[in-house]
Amino acid sequence: MQFSFKKFLPHLLIIVGFVVASLAYFNPVLQGKQIFQSDIMQYIGMAKQQNDFREATGEETYWTNSAFGGMPTYQLGAHYPNNYIKKLDHTLRFLPRPADYLFLYLIGFYILLLVLKIDYKLAALGALAFGFSTYLIIILGVGHNSKAHAIAYMPLVLSGILLTFQKKYIYGFLLTAIALGLELSANHYQMTYYLMLLVLILGIVYLIDAYKKQMLPHFFKAVGILVVAVIFSIGLNATNIMATQEYVKESTRGKSELTINPDGSPKDVTSGLDKDYITEYSYGITETFNLFIPRFMGGGSYEDVGKNSETYEFFRNLGATPVQALNEVKQTPTYWGEQPIVEAPAYIGAVVIFLFVLALFLVKGRLKWWLVAGTIMSLLLSYGKNLGFLTDLFIDYFPLYNKFRAVSSIQVILELCIPILAMFGLARLFNDFENKDEKIKALKNTTIITGGLALVFLLFKGSLFDFVGNNDGRYIQAYGQGFIDAVKADRMSFFVNDTLRTLVLVLLSAGAIWFFLKKNLSEKGLVVVVFAALILFDLVVVDRRYVNNDDFVSAIQVQNPYQANPVDLEIQKDTTHFRVFDLTTGNTKPSYFHNSLNGYHAAKMKRYDDVFNFYIAQNHLGVLNMLNTKYIIAQNEEGEVFPYKNTDANGNAWFVSELEQKSSANEEIMALDSLDTKTKAIYSFNAPDHLFKRIPQESNVKYEVDSLASIKLVDYKPNYIKYESRNSNEGFAVFSENYYAQGWNAYIDGEVTPHVRVNYILRGLQIPPGNHTIEFKFEPEVIQTGSTIAMASSIILMLLLAIGLFFEFKKKE
Repeated sequence: MQFSFKKFLPHLLIIVGFVVASLAYFNPVLQGKQIFQSDIMQYIGMAKQQNDFREATGEETYWTNSAFGGMPTYQLGAHYPNNYIKKLDHTLRFLPRPADYLFLYLIGFYILLLVLKIDYKLAALGALAFGFSTYLIIILGVGHNSKAHAIAYMPLVLSGILLTFQKKYIYGFLLTAIALGLELSANHYQMTYYLMLLVLILGIVYLIDAYKKQMLPHFFKAVGILVVAVIFSIGLNATNIMATQEYVKESTRGKSELTINPDGSPKDVTSGLDKDYITEYSYGITETFNLFIPRFMGGGSYEDVGKNSETYEFFRNLGATPVQALNEVKQTPTYWGEQPIVEAPAYIGAVVIFLFVLALFLVKGRLKWWLVAGTIMSLLLSYGKNLGFLTDLFIDYFPLYNKFRAVSSIQVILELCIPILAMFGLARLFNDFENKDEKIKALKNTTIITGGLALVFLLFKGSLFDFVGNNDGRYIQAYGQGFIDAVKADRMSFFVNDTLRTLVLVLLSAGAIWFFLKKNLSEKGLVVVVFAALILFDLVVVDRRYVNNDDFVSAIQVQNPYQANPVDLEIQKDTTHFRVFDLTTGNTKPSYFHNSLNGYHAAKMKRYDDVFNFYIAQNHLGVLNMLNTKYIIAQNEEGEVFPYKNTDANGNAWFVSELEQKSSANEEIMALDSLDTKTKAIYSFNAPDHLFKRIPQESNVKYEVDSLASIKLVDYKPNYIKYESRNSNEGFAVFSENYYAQGWNAYIDGEVTPHVRVNYILRGLQIPPGNHTIEFKFEPEVIQTGSTIAMASSIILMLLLAIGLFFEFKKKE
């Protein structure tokens, strides 16, 4: 037992070191502060209603009315029953956010390198290189938490797969099932999809290797075990996966029924996102060098160029005071790449790239080709529209690829592959597989390639690049040519300084290895320490340019990002149920305080998004009325914000005198333009006619609405709405609530009654004569089904875990 503890002690110390490193980088969390993340601010606004409901009732709503007129909360942090894999995830993320994600980066990558039989010191070094990679830190700064979460579990998933191929079937199966379960629980399927592309390449490489070595039975046995592990990981997350799969068909990620655009032009109908939307954030081919030189393309979209800059001098020459000039240069448009906006360069590190190139010369075998192929695939696909033939191939023919946007984010795969191969390069340097002359030759070639590249950029910068940005024309109109000339000079200054910085780091790295090979630096441990210092200096200095202590604020400021203004307070005095449309903001503030038509989400309800683009964005009063938009927040010519009270809003529900059938979604949405929504409703051809209890051939159905007929809202919760109706005739009521068949059930006097979609997005219900109680309850069956599967999967996996560990223990005995 004592021997085992001594064996484990170095790993324990390294884990403690990772905790210290995570807390040190994000040290304001020790003072109770929290990082201000723009995307999380948007999320808090969207999720406010469901979180308030959970806190008040202890129940989960699964539907929110606070955004986009109403939508499921499946992609807004919903809590599911029997979600034990999420409880494990919370246990692993014991540090304050975002230090918890950085710790997961480090520990996951460390375990991966140990599984690959890398010495623990080099594994720790590789973990630092991966964890502090600039892109992985930047996404924490802006609030892409679910993305960071999914990336953090990638190394653990690969660890389980590799253990299985190493014939450690029990450990491999258990780790794969649990790690992939954790990966899926992060709920960022785009990152998981990219990981699966890397796993596919791994499988192909290992299949070829198994064929050459006549080990196909072992390969297929490992694949079979991994398939079972994948099934269990899906089972652990059954509720979330099933709910998401159900919702995605009704979201903007699904296929649109429309074949026209708002202007009437033909629409390119696909089963996923629009191609231009998918490739909007395409990595520029020249931007590739950002991986090696941080501000090769100017850094982030806007950077502070400081006092010693041409831009500062430009503003001073215009008559600005020193303080005014300093304020102006804080947002200098330094980025001159092709993407619409970037927070920071996706910098991997000059030292890590140097070691990666060195490994290309020293490392041999299937591992190298897997990592190189993964890196190349990731880089080429990140080019998006800049390498159109390949991107179009994947969008058109690779399943699910067209469901995801921002193709540049696939570079997370090379962010993972490059540090792995870099550490293998150092490992080969330390062992005796190659003789000293081969190592020196590899060092020289690496230094010539990396150092020579930096030197060429330094010497020929003016000839190779013009430092012109895509938006420079707009700035010329605003400030004149002199401003852009100054900015271009500062872009070149950034370029020169960071290229020189990279060259120095390359030479220092080469020097450390040279001294080791010449025995002047004989201790391997000392070489690791030197490279740890170089890598941390290289990456952390760049990271701190973009994510630092200035980004932290008091916890209450993060938890309550929006403050009610007089307009919000005035609207909140109205205790009736209605919606608000805010024309003055693009954030989720309206959703934080009101039931709004606004919102911020990557997967909105598809039909609502159609109506928004066709009508709501154009302030079409007829459509706003049918959505019960009682208040419109606007701004007058003096810039004052005020609430316009819309007295023409239709209310929560109303009886119509006519129901008209349309033959297509196109006809239905176009008819909204001139529709009198107070007296008439429309439904499309594919609505089930029998629900109206009328002759199916009738295209128009008339209803008699007497003057005393009424339908009133008497109770409201996000997942439950109750009305009282009074009508001496059979009638048809329209409800100003978004239609969502996969969960909302209608009841008349306690009996389930089918309801239909009308007016493209709303709910409609035929009501018999007399006085009735009408209820709408959100009762998604997928939650019950999924939670049952999750419970069963968790129990079986726990039994398999116990049995597997027992057999492994007996085997060792």
